[in-house]
Amino acid sequence: MPWGRVKWFDAKKGYGFITSENSNKDIFLHVSALEKSKFRKIRENQKIQFEIKEEQGKLKAVNLKSK
Repeated sequence: MPWGRVKWFDAKKGYGFITSENSNKDIFLHVSALEKSKFRKIRENQKIQFEIKEEQGKLKAVNLKSK
């Protein structure tokens, strides 16, 4: 599972992005992934571990874990 940092997350909109440390790509982060991983809060620049799932040609972060 790769590590990355939260680039930004807007709780009102329900999504944000993680920048992967391995590839410097932005990975989409949806609020449902946070809820499934039982995250209560997430902050900008927070280091998290995640799996990448491809849906309709787009990369999405799932199975989030924090240090």
